Amino acid sequence: MKRNMKKISQCLAAMVVLAGFSFTAQAQTDVDSLPRVKQQLVDPPMLPEHDQVSTGQKVVQVKMEIIEKKMVIDEAGTEVWAFTYNGTVPGPMIVAHQGDYIELTLVNKSQNSMVHNIDFHASTGAMGGGALTDIAPGEEVVLRFKATKSGVFVYHCAPGGIMIPWHVARGMSGAITILPKEGLTDGDGNSLTYDRAYYIGEQDYYIPKDENGKYKKYATASAGMSDELEVMNTLTPSHIVFNGKVGALTGKNSLKAKVGENVLILHTQANRDTRPHLIGGHGDYVWERGSFINAPQRDLETWFIAGGSAGAALYEFKQPGTYAYVNHNLIEAVMKGATAIFNVEGEWNDDLMTQLVKPRHIKK
Repeated sequence: MKRNMKKISQCLAAMVVLAGFSFTAQAQTDVDSLPRVKQQLVDPPMLPEHDQVSTGQKVVQVKMEIIEKKMVIDEAGTEVWAFTYNGTVPGPMIVAHQGDYIELTLVNKSQNSMVHNIDFHASTGAMGGGALTDIAPGEEVVLRFKATKSGVFVYHCAPGGIMIPWHVARGMSGAITILPKEGLTDGDGNSLTYDRAYYIGEQDYYIPKDENGKYKKYATASAGMSDELEVMNTLTPSHIVFNGKVGALTGKNSLKAKVGENVLILHTQANRDTRPHLIGGHGDYVWERGSFINAPQRDLETWFIAGGSAGAALYEFKQPGTYAYVNHNLIEAVMKGATAIFNVEGEWNDDLMTQLVKPRHIKK
């Protein structure tokens, strides 16, 4: 009896192995036969050229250079030694479709001082690619992964241990958008399209102060590490900004739109929870956690994006004027820097809003 049971177990095991092999073989794609598209990455808040609906499975080739550099992050001249992908905080947006392959060439510039890598939340396996992309200064590596899930996802540096939060707090994160093959939908089978898309990366910095209360500056990228870790341990950022610095998306850098346009806003925060709000507008369709397979929530005033994730909101502007887009912890928006501005052109609609009485003195 025991001998028969052993034989049965061996047969079942062999069947499982064969079934697994058969499944694996069927799941493989002849990647070399797919068309290859070189995607030219651009600086945030812009997105690279892309189709909203897939034209067929492809390999999306991108290249990013890791650059360590000093950045001034406010009008007072506060400096940070930023660790960046392609020189920007956040790193550039990559756009592909579900089922596509992303082939990244990652270069660690020879003048850098640190080992870096990249962890894609959109990928499957090997620590998000981090385990396969560790490179020292002067090295490069090529990583390919299949985009099996649709949505907006964070990527960031993850070299291990305390270096993970330190590198992320230095600005080393970004986002990748994986659109559904059929494009965005409202959850009821209706297509959603956008006329413009903007990419906002929210960044928390932890800049140490000296005994006189002034922000410290350091001659090298590693010199401030001990002081910065001490500030990071308080969990209290010195700055919370959009796209790398205070005012990056205000003034002459304000985001533009026109009445009647549908604008897609992609918002990422690699480290802390945030709550975007468009003052004077709404989220017509909102994917709070970035997953496009889920039906979007509708008509939200403020939405929530968990730290380590990205979200998306689609809004049709209906009135011209200036709109502030903020982290609606207003302390963080006004006092720490997490504010952007939309300047919208078009004709005013009194039916939506009008001033009935101008400000005037009240007679006692």
